[in-house]
Amino acid sequence: MPIMTAYIRLTLIAALIFFSNGQGTAAGVMHSHNNELHREREADGAYSPRDRGHYSDSGEHNTAFDHEAIIGSHSEAEEFDSLPPEKAKERLGILLKKMDLNGDSNIDRRELKAWILRSFRMLSEEEAAERLGDVDEDHDGFVTWEEYKIDTYDTEEEQNSNLIDDDKTIWNAADTNKDGKLDLKEFTIFTHPEEHSSMLPIFLDQTLRDKDKNNDGSIDFQEYVGNSAKDHDKNWLTEQKHSFDHDYDKDKDGKLTGSEILSWIVPSNEEIAEEEVDHLFSESDEDHNDLLSFGEVLEHYETFVGSEATDYGDHLYKVHHFPDEL
Repeated sequence: MPIMTAYIRLTLIAALIFFSNGQGTAAGVMHSHNNELHREREADGAYSPRDRGHYSDSGEHNTAFDHEAIIGSHSEAEEFDSLPPEKAKERLGILLKKMDLNGDSNIDRRELKAWILRSFRMLSEEEAAERLGDVDEDHDGFVTWEEYKIDTYDTEEEQNSNLIDDDKTIWNAADTNKDGKLDLKEFTIFTHPEEHSSMLPIFLDQTLRDKDKNNDGSIDFQEYVGNSAKDHDKNWLTEQKHSFDHDYDKDKDGKLTGSEILSWIVPSNEEIAEEEVDHLFSESDEDHNDLLSFGEVLEHYETFVGSEATDYGDHLYKVHHFPDEL
């Protein structure tokens, strides 16, 4: 299989093994324009959020995430970055007319959030299509389980591990028509299962299997931190306890169950989109009226799309063919 695809899969496998041994939390990585799958699991088992790398561990802001959240494509965001400023503004103006659902020449928070969520869906589809192209050995537009298994799992040990069983469970759930192969729509579900509610019961079962050591159907704080507690100092434990108590344990009963576990394991694109809306408004809403005028957005075009010239005709075609529903 391609070297980069192999690297991604091996990184994912390592993270899952690290999680199954109860080890700590993975460090963030910088987000960049590419066609790779960004949805690897963290070392604690949680799915990596869409905005992973928007800010580095040191707080450095990476504008690539902002651009992709507006454009909805890794590759086309790169193309946009190479456009001269005036051309970038012209293309952005076309996008603004699509975002502006009520035709008032302003973008409100609801309109921007809806657009960003649509971009996230488009990014997932693009990532899945790229991955399908790597795995589909016979080029028939479908991926069979054997094609995926051969491409992904290199050793007998991997093929006999829980990893492949978990993948097969998700595969079967993604194969909605039960024909034994995945088309692009189904493969998108398989490669981005954390974005599909039908997968949530599977995540819950797998997480309880791996973390619920006393088999009481919940995860207490000791199970939450796992064996990683012995490898960190008191400050780390204090931070983890605060997160456990205030971010996830909503009913304050000292343990995580059901939706609380899922809020830990599965990132919310809704929340990520809201945070991105807040960020873009803070950068661009010059008159603080909680609306972004077209002029304000174009004044801050580099925040939204970048610039500086490649053919962007394909994206313009897609802009005019975006579905109108949100």
